[in-house]
Amino acid sequence: MRYVIIGAGAVGGAIGGRLAEAGHDVVLVARGAHYEALRTGGLRLMTSEGIRTHRLPTVDGPAALGALRADDVLLLAVKTQDSEAALAAWGPAPVAGGGTAAERLPLVCAQNGVESQRLALRRFRRVYGVCVWLPAGLVEPGAVSAAGTPLTGILHLGRYPHGTDETARRIAADLEKSRFEAPVVPDVGRWQYAKLLGNLANAIEAVSGPLTSEEGLELVARVRAEGEAALAAAGIAYASEEEQQRVRGDRIRLRPFDGAPRRGGSSWQSLDRATGTIEADYLNGEIALLGRLHGVPTPLNDLLQRLANTFARERRAAGSMPVAELVRRAAEAVASDPEERPPRP
Repeated sequence: MRYVIIGAGAVGGAIGGRLAEAGHDVVLVARGAHYEALRTGGLRLMTSEGIRTHRLPTVDGPAALGALRADDVLLLAVKTQDSEAALAAWGPAPVAGGGTAAERLPLVCAQNGVESQRLALRRFRRVYGVCVWLPAGLVEPGAVSAAGTPLTGILHLGRYPHGTDETARRIAADLEKSRFEAPVVPDVGRWQYAKLLGNLANAIEAVSGPLTSEEGLELVARVRAEGEAALAAAGIAYASEEEQQRVRGDRIRLRPFDGAPRRGGSSWQSLDRATGTIEADYLNGEIALLGRLHGVPTPLNDLLQRLANTFARERRAAGSMPVAELVRRAAEAVASDPEERPPRP
């Protein structure tokens, strides 16, 4: 199979680079300065083993690639806020032998949150979800770091909305030859919702930097408790922290290396690059949505969603709000309606 990586940034670039190292056919899809750097200089993948440059076919959209192959796998790795545009562009793309990508090809959503695969299923017949545990960063245009060792990442994979099939097993086999662990599971959503709870802190890190103080860690716990309450009210199951830890174990350890410091997660990186957008609507916003649907107050996640979007829109510096200010605003958000006090963790 050939892998078309739609969004060859941090996650997509790490997956695409590792697949290429293992001998698989890979096409990278990017835009802007990153596209130009990939096209002219190749993908520089920085890992604990060193820097490898992969000169791979690189396009900025389906028209530049021409007809897709019948054995192509489309791997969607853009941020969720960019999913609709990507799906609209790639769904009608022609496939050799007839038909379109949406009709004939598998689409794999390797993204944070749970919304992209729902969007994809409106257009594509065969959609697969991935729970992405992959510490990676876009260092500069053309350069991606992946500091995980001995595995680069763990990618739970399954058919969306549920089930497994031979295509999922073939994709998993290719990933496992490429420095990933890729369990094929019939309930991939259970792992994605567990990851979502962890990602609720992304907005906190993005606006105030890493939280290591007691008051900061307490805020993280309260934000998560809101998420757990919303998932419980919606009847949504998720893997426990103990189960996640058993799976991860010491399979992924971060090994910093020269030239590619890991300064923050995906939301922090969006602010640091001043992209103008951030994924908070599909992380904290997912909990806010569930809360409104099922009568669960989520004032802290509401606040973080608003703050993260304001920071992105106004291109404020990542981590520039003092923790004390964030904690003060959180207290005000809860106190503004006494009936909306979040559950304690």
